[in-house]
Formats: sequence, structure tokens, C-alpha cells
Amino acid sequence: MSERANPLKGLNIADEFPVKAPHGRKPMLAPEAIEKLSQDNDFPSRQPAPTRSAEPARKQRRYTTGRNVQIPVKGTAETKALLEALADELQEPYGEVIARALAALRRELGGK
Repeated sequence: MSERANPLKGLNIADEFPVKAPHGRKPMLAPEAIEKLSQDNDFPSRQPAPTRSAEPARKQRRYTTGRNVQIPVKGTAETKALLEALADELQEPYGEVIARALAALRRELGGK
């Protein structure tokens, strides 16, 4: 086998394209300086925006009652607030509060 021919043989590219001397890297800025510079120039950050403290969530009511039938009803905000207040006061689920309210209404109507 013969050796491959060098296509660049005889070309003196060193004169046309001189090799640049390696120069040192620029010193890196401190991360704090970069952060300050980006904030001063309104550059968007990849960090999430600072959050404001949320209102404390209502305590979840979890009761094992054996009830499995939904009764969706519409009411006013005041009715819902009253139902929640009674359920919190009695420490009972909504279904029990409604059952007791219906039993009281039945007694009030004379047990018809």
C-alpha cells in the first residue's frame, strides 16, 4: 500500500495565518457582583420570584363516617359560613350537622 498524499504539502500557511499567542483568561467576577449587575440592569433572573406568605389554609376536615352519598346544594355565602362554623364548633362533619339540623326542623314542625 502506498501512503496518502498530503494535500497541504508545499503550502506555507504559517505566513498567511499566524498563530496567535495564547492570552490569559479574563478573571471571573464574583457571583454577588454578577447578581447585583443583573438586578441593576433589570435582567431577568432564573431564580423564582420572591413569594409572599400565603394565608393559612383552613384545617382539612377528614372524618370516617361511612356516608357515601353526595347531596350537592346551592346556598349563600352566609349559609356556608354558618355550616362551617357549626361543624367547627361541634367538631362534626358537614353531613352530621345537616342531619342534626334536619332532625331539629322535624321536631319543630311537630314530627309530621
